[in-house]
Amino acid sequence: MLSKSQISLLKSLQHKKERKENSLFLVEGHKSVAEFINSSYKVDAIYHTASFDPKMLKLSQKINLYNISVTDIEKISSLKTPQEVIALVKIPVHPRLNNEKLKQKFSLVLDGIQDPGNMGTIIRTADWFGIDNIICSDDTVDAYNPKVVQASMGSLSRINMHYVDLTTVLPQIGLRIFGAMLNGENIYKTQFGAEGLIVMGNEGNGLRPEVERLINKAVTIPRSGKAESLNVGIATALFCSEISRNKLGSQ
Repeated sequence: MLSKSQISLLKSLQHKKERKENSLFLVEGHKSVAEFINSSYKVDAIYHTASFDPKMLKLSQKINLYNISVTDIEKISSLKTPQEVIALVKIPVHPRLNNEKLKQKFSLVLDGIQDPGNMGTIIRTADWFGIDNIICSDDTVDAYNPKVVQASMGSLSRINMHYVDLTTVLPQIGLRIFGAMLNGENIYKTQFGAEGLIVMGNEGNGLRPEVERLINKAVTIPRSGKAESLNVGIATALFCSEISRNKLGSQ
């Protein structure tokens, strides 16, 4: 049984301020927890119900295990239907963005993405296409938000997340900057090359003017139907797919 103070701490991690102050976040669900156990992240503790067998996690390191009641799991979970296992994970201190490690590859840049579901989808998409760095504006939704963690389905464990002032950092990286914009070159005719930054804008407003000024190449996904806009998660997937196709075609 968890103490009131333990429950209070774990519940508080649903809020960004508390996550930041404690450098901790929660991961829910067997598959996602397993992903973080086998990553560079440090798992502080695992909480599970009696019906869950910790052997399923195939632990290769010593981690504190707590067999707790369903009631306690429900108290600390952020889900309407709580999972049987929840991990308490340390938020890593990512090293300063190393420009050299961004060369000869593509990285995603997110300008003011607000929806946790979109963020989780983008992280999972990046992982699928082998993109290991996502550079975010300071006001982009927190990657350790419970909804983001859940939507990323464990992919967050393999992605380096960087929160920076885009207007200061992007010019210093020294790579070509492609921007997803309404008025740009057709994505299916664009030659992306072997490296660069792909900038995706806010769900409602797109790229901010100060970020737009940094774009070297505006690229658009041509519209065939009548939809007013395209979900940023879907748009990111299309950009990642096209970059992958370009890369394979040049080999």
